[in-house]
Amino acid sequence: MARILGYIATSLDGYIATADDNLDWLFKYDGMDLGEHDYRTFIKRIRTIVMGRGTYDFVANEPSPWAYGNQRVIVVTSQPIDEPKGPLEVRNDVDTLIAELRALDDGDVWMVGGGQLQMAFIERGALDEIEIYVIPEMLGNGRRLFPPTGFRASPTLISAQTLDQGCVRLHYRF
Repeated sequence: MARILGYIATSLDGYIATADDNLDWLFKYDGMDLGEHDYRTFIKRIRTIVMGRGTYDFVANEPSPWAYGNQRVIVVTSQPIDEPKGPLEVRNDVDTLIAELRALDDGDVWMVGGGQLQMAFIERGALDEIEIYVIPEMLGNGRRLFPPTGFRASPTLISAQTLDQGCVRLHYRF
């Protein structure tokens, strides 16, 4: 059974992007040494990438090439994707998708991007673990790490680490 994982960065005040979906505040930390928790190490164990439409549109509009060549990519959306940037599948029912992901046995699943889809999985008890990288930046507003839905949970802290440039890694199990 595949594990469904989150791996995401947030500002100190709880935002993952500015109000206009800008990530320049995060990109200035690209050279940060995360050691064994580096994205390049994390992505090697991922077989399936799941993202919402907003994240897909963000990735598709970037000038860089499609980053997920060897992985299965699933975009959760109710709207068709006419000219996909890379190979992908589309799903529109989260509950059916969760059952499909749980049946996989060829590697872990990464919930990439914004908190809205991650929150949908958390509310359904389907996000197994999440690594949150708290970056020492205050954005003041923007896209929240998790949208307020009224859902309450008490995940278990697996570990907390201070990393390079004042970044803190929080690793939780749901």
